[in-house]
Amino acid sequence: MCLQNSRDRAAGGWPAQRAGVVAAICAFMLAGVPLAAQQPPSPPPCSSRPVFGWLDFWVGEWRVFVGEVQVGTNRIEKVLDGCAVTEDWADARGGTGRSLFYVSPAGGWRQVWVTNTALAPGGVKEKRLIARLPDGTLRFQGEITAGDAVVLDRTTLTPLGDGRVRQRIGRSDDGGATWKTGFDAIYVRADGKRPAPAR
Repeated sequence: MCLQNSRDRAAGGWPAQRAGVVAAICAFMLAGVPLAAQQPPSPPPCSSRPVFGWLDFWVGEWRVFVGEVQVGTNRIEKVLDGCAVTEDWADARGGTGRSLFYVSPAGGWRQVWVTNTALAPGGVKEKRLIARLPDGTLRFQGEITAGDAVVLDRTTLTPLGDGRVRQRIGRSDDGGATWKTGFDAIYVRADGKRPAPAR
């Protein structure tokens, strides 16, 4: 391109001002600036940071029980090269829901939960991680607005020693002073395998 433009300028086919701009561009292109210096470095993989492995104990295919009754199934997957986790829930009554868990650039895990009853209170939820306990338990919390009321909504995921996971979902109508448990279930792996330990 620069060679052809030089010929055009020599033939008088370029206005002087435009020819000067083209000459400057060509000089830069021919200066031998390394390609690596022109591109930002690639970010490190998410697997290089332990925080992205905190939900590993929950990854897999699950049968979900309340007491002796199976109330649903759940599939938890790591996606986007390990940078996020998805949840695909189906309950025994035909309800479905999906979550995306991700680590916010501002810090900490976040969850976005959407169901097939998204217009009902609690049909869409957003929560953030508020605690990680020494045994690997993760606690997420957010708010549900129902009319003029604001309800605190909390999910606690606990890896159990035998490879199962316990999930408890509770709500508080008084700003967190007291809590009521609405869902307390045990996750049993469909394939019978134990999960990888949380980091």
